[in-house]
Amino acid sequence: MVKVGIIGASGYTGVELLRIVAGHPGMELVCATGDSQAGTLASSLYPSLAGAYPNLVFSEYDADVLDGLDLVFLGLPHEASMAIVPELAPRVGCIVDLSAAYRLKDASAYPTWYGFDHTQPAELARAVYGLPELHREELRGATLVATPGCYVTAATLALAPLLRAGMIANSGIIVDAASGVSGAGRAAKHSSMFCTVDEDFTAYGLLDHRHTPEMEQNLGAQVLFTPHLAPMNRGILATCYARPTGKVSSASLLATLAGFYRDEPFVTVNTNIPGTKATLGSNAVHITARHDERTGHVVVIAAEDNLTKGASGGAVQAANVALGLEETAGLTNVGVYP
Repeated sequence: MVKVGIIGASGYTGVELLRIVAGHPGMELVCATGDSQAGTLASSLYPSLAGAYPNLVFSEYDADVLDGLDLVFLGLPHEASMAIVPELAPRVGCIVDLSAAYRLKDASAYPTWYGFDHTQPAELARAVYGLPELHREELRGATLVATPGCYVTAATLALAPLLRAGMIANSGIIVDAASGVSGAGRAAKHSSMFCTVDEDFTAYGLLDHRHTPEMEQNLGAQVLFTPHLAPMNRGILATCYARPTGKVSSASLLATLAGFYRDEPFVTVNTNIPGTKATLGSNAVHITARHDERTGHVVVIAAEDNLTKGASGGAVQAANVALGLEETAGLTNVGVYP
């Protein structure tokens, strides 16, 4: 069994990791920290954990407790993850970081997009980007994995095959996406309160959302990204617009996407228009595409659960690959419905 620690387990990505690890046939939880909730019974904060973890109490971070673990997930703020990785690296087998601390390969981009200087260039250089559909071979045996942003996962999987096939232009791409409120995390904020979110649908991060450079890094393309907050708990729907480079059709777009993802267990491509509820609680991404002959645009739509495939599920999938486990272990491509 893979011995697992989760640092920052009391947040939403942390509790999702706890849920997935509980059902993973090859993983055993050893340690779950949550400094802000240290001493709290996990099931009192999250009753959904009562069956799997009746006696789990969140502890404070202590690197000594993690010595010798096979796998450690980091569900921490970006700068905290950046600082902690060098300390943990000699102590544990594999680190999977859910923050953005090691996602961008250009360290000089961090002050502009994240507001801090990156002080760990060696760790940044060795980090492997944790999107198995595009980086599976690099992930095998990786000891530091940087998982993608939630919006980035949807946009990248929607567009990368068409860009690689040369079917769409690498400039002027628009990604218009909406996320559930859980994407903002568990911390109490006015923008996440029920009375703020309910019966509202609003854009945010206009022109400067921090996932923009990550999308551009993955796609090798210019992207205008506009995120929206939707009044739902979980889910991301990304509607992406691009210009074709030559003659295309809806059928050819779908064929290219379906061919690219033919052997991928978590990506479904068909003519159905994706919806977030179909992916709820799963590691699935549903994708479709159309060519609008009237305006000449290509439209690609992707749906996912932002906490599962967009965060913790994607992290477990990447960890499975890195550690040589069955890639689908502990994960499902079937959503919860209704």
